[in-house]
Amino acid sequence: MYSLLQSTVSGALDLLFPPSCGVCGAGGSFLCPACRARLPAAAGPRCRRCWAITARGICGDCTHSPLDSARALYVFDGGARSLVHALKYRSLHALSQPMSELMAASFVVEPFPVDVVMPVPLHGRRRRQRGFNQSELLARVLAARAGLELDVRSLRRNRNTPQQTLADDRSRREQNVRAAFSCRASLTGRRVLLIDDVLTTGATLRECARTLRQAGAASVCALTFCHAD
Repeated sequence: MYSLLQSTVSGALDLLFPPSCGVCGAGGSFLCPACRARLPAAAGPRCRRCWAITARGICGDCTHSPLDSARALYVFDGGARSLVHALKYRSLHALSQPMSELMAASFVVEPFPVDVVMPVPLHGRRRRQRGFNQSELLARVLAARAGLELDVRSLRRNRNTPQQTLADDRSRREQNVRAAFSCRASLTGRRVLLIDDVLTTGATLRECARTLRQAGAASVCALTFCHAD
């Protein structure tokens, strides 16, 4: 029923507002084939726990990370940056569809061993201001495409933390999110996949992972659309 309603609404909106590429503005789709082909891939070699560029399997900062694995599809630059900014700051919700489908395709080809998908949560005040959580939009499509359970309720953000983009170093980012999350469900034995739009130092994802492990999660992996190199 939800899929039918979603398709009906999407079709009606397309008649009123024909889709255009979120990068170049060309009509016909929310991400045109040319711009999709030019998205800057976040290729290796990279740390498997924070996706930072390194020749080592795990970088020195991630030796004791609560994250088992992390991966990002693209570098936060060019068309990938344009998509993230248009989704997050211009509220172009439709862009979450091609972005999440690219993430889902990557997951299907190279899956993490997970049972449940969780978006990185926004604080209630931030969500009300923005009107949506971009990570949840991405997580919903990915979970549906991958046939995984979606949980948008268990992981909570307790503090309205400063925007991480305003923090200029790793230690400040860690401090911003310390003890900022809680989990209101038992996750004993569950394997969790965290979804977010951008991975920079990984401070937010690590704090989420630490919280989930305290709730009993057996493993925590993360998949993001971009990595800020």
